[in-house]
Order: sequence, then structure tokens, then C-alpha cells
Amino acid sequence: MLITRNPVLLNSTFVPTLISDSEHRCASPRSLCFSSRTDMDTAAGQSLYPLHRCKTLHLVRHAQGFHNVEGEKNFEAYKSYDLFDANLTPLGWKQVDNLRQHVKASGLSKRIELVIVSPLLRTMQTAVGVFGGQPYTDGINVPPLMNDNVGDSGRPAISSLNAPPFIAVELCREHLGVHPCDKRRNITDYRHMFPAIDFSLIENDEDILWKPDIREKNEEVAARGLKFLEWLWTRKEKEIAVVTHSGFLFHSLSAFGNDCHPNVKNEICTHFANCELRSMVIIDRGMIGSDESSTNYPGKVPYGLDLPSDVADQKHPENGQAN
Repeated sequence: MLITRNPVLLNSTFVPTLISDSEHRCASPRSLCFSSRTDMDTAAGQSLYPLHRCKTLHLVRHAQGFHNVEGEKNFEAYKSYDLFDANLTPLGWKQVDNLRQHVKASGLSKRIELVIVSPLLRTMQTAVGVFGGQPYTDGINVPPLMNDNVGDSGRPAISSLNAPPFIAVELCREHLGVHPCDKRRNITDYRHMFPAIDFSLIENDEDILWKPDIREKNEEVAARGLKFLEWLWTRKEKEIAVVTHSGFLFHSLSAFGNDCHPNVKNEICTHFANCELRSMVIIDRGMIGSDESSTNYPGKVPYGLDLPSDVADQKHPENGQAN
């Protein structure tokens, strides 16, 4: 297995409702665990973890793309180069607008510290439309997240003002190979379309990962997804949005929840609808991350004797039961 240090996912809620404060403290009784784990922490399936070893992930599948429409009519359409790097449909943009309203109304937009996005047109359009700033206005001295009319969308430019950072990451791309809709453009082209997205983690301008005659296997997608989750622990941010694809999410998350109630497994592993958002908590159970807690307090300041009564009873059994 790719990840041997046993991360855990806690399903905080099934979106569109927002995770609660108690769930954010990682005390959810519904523990979604990596498949290598064979026992529960308690008979009720509850788990307790230090807060600084948790990250909150808001997982989003892109809105409806033209490939979704054509592929549902005829599966062979996915092999058409007419759908190369497919962009969002007008209906897809309406889905983006509705999710953006939910993210704003729930207060989630104020908590997101980082947006990670698959470097394909449909995912980046979804990401900036949902989590970006207001429509871009001339005179604002910040680069736009998206220029106007990207993908012949007819949409105005979107500002990066008051928006979290956006980073494009290839690890969270859709199945690689065969389907031209999953082949990306040159990064040089994307930089012109999405000036404020950070593409620095992508090493090659051309798409060298996509092969016209080899389709990535499901288990390879799952392994890449677990590698992506492990990479997340190199990030300092604690609340992260990830905008990606149906197949990537399904196969990556299917590695979790095998030791949980079937309904919990079902919650996490069902396919995402277009522009669906689900909130999860991922646990660092194996010391992958090294962040220290920002809220823990050591106590004993100033120093004083503090022997608990139960410990005193163990140290001095001849004295009988301590009070």
C-alpha cells in the first residue's frame, strides 16, 4: 500500500450542510478509516484525536462539462477530440453560482485557507467561480483568478481580491489517458487564462502524463489519490478546498471506511454529483505532519504541586483510597 502510516478520514457531514464546531474538533462518532485498520477505537466506533493532527477538507467535483452531456448520450463521445479539455456548460455555470451562494451563506468562504485544483479547464472554472473573489474591476491592483470569456463562457473576469490562494496540482487529476476531455493544455496557455492560480508545482509545460492509447487503471488512480492525501500533510493550512473529478474522488475515497458501518462507507464512497461538495476531516495518525498545536497550553504556570488523587492512590496504596 502506498500510505503505511494510516491516515483516517472523518465524515463531518454530507454536503451541502456545513460541518459543526463539534465535528471540526474531530470527535465525530463516524470514523472513516484507512482499509488497513481492522478494529475500532471503541465499540461505538468513536475516535478521538488531537486537533493539530487534523485537517478539514472540502471536496468538490467540478460542475457539468460538455463532455458530461455528450458522454451520457454516447459513451464513445469521451474519445472524441472535440471534447479536448472540456469546459463548463451554461448549466454548469449555474451550478457554480448556486454552490457559491451556499459557500457564502454558510460562512465557509471565510474559513477556507487554500484551494487546490486539478489543472483542467472545467475544474479551474469551477474553483474560481465558487471560491474566487468578486467580478474583476479595472483599477484593482491584483491579477484576476480568471480572465473574461475563458472557454467561450461569456463570463466576466473573476478577481483574486480577498480570495484564498489557489494552487494547481496534477496529483488530483481525473483518470489519465485515452479520453481527450481529460488531457490538459499547456501550462503556458492556462497562465493566460487564470493569472492568479499558482502553477509552480507542475514541472512540465506540456501534458506528458496523458497517453492516447493507455487508460490509467482504477487502482492506479486510487494509489495516486492516497499519495495526494499524504502530500496534503506537507501543507501548513488546516482548512482546504479541493476541486477535482468524479473518478479521482470515487477511487481515492474507496480506500477508506472498510471497517465502519456500511451506511458510513456508503456516505463517503458514492459518486459525487456535478458541483457537489462534501466536508471531511483527515487525521494524521502516523506523525506524517509535524505541526505543533496552536491551542494546547502546557499548564503548571506558575509551577506548583499537582499530584492527582488517582495517581496518589497508585503511588501510595498503603494509604487506602485517595479522595
